[in-house]
Amino acid sequence: MGKAASKLDSQSDQAAMTTLPVRGAIGETRLRVRYAETDQMGVVYHSNYFIWFEVGRVELLRQLGFTYREMEREAECLIAVADARCRYKAPARYDDVVLVRTHLKNVRESLIHFGYQAIREADGTLLAEGETTHIVTDRELKRRELPGKYLQAFKAAVARNDDGRAAAREQG
Repeated sequence: MGKAASKLDSQSDQAAMTTLPVRGAIGETRLRVRYAETDQMGVVYHSNYFIWFEVGRVELLRQLGFTYREMEREAECLIAVADARCRYKAPARYDDVVLVRTHLKNVRESLIHFGYQAIREADGTLLAEGETTHIVTDRELKRRELPGKYLQAFKAAVARNDDGRAAAREQG
């Protein structure tokens, strides 16, 4: 692939994704389904949801005030996927706009648990929901604790989610 094609792919990827502000501690990323993400039936191929969950996760970290790249380079801290799950509810199709909502479900010193929803923007249909559990490691993939700066940000986000769920229960 030449430089021109690579640049074009990068530009189209940027145009296909929009990051929305965090509400509470839920990040929202808007993605447009590309033709290459669909199968012969015109439905998004199942493994693409895990890619979208990763996009949502990386954007949530950015919205919390740091980047995954920063965690890797400055703190030599990686978050390796230990478990990934997805429950498919309805099909997404080419050119649909999908909102990926990402939130922190739980965090401990060396474990992070994210939750996700993929929602069709046009009609609010829940397309899929999932979760990933990550082990915090160093570059040699040895388990380690999250540096305090990141642990505090993650715990604050979990607390905001817990507060939001409690308020919703009181109203409902």
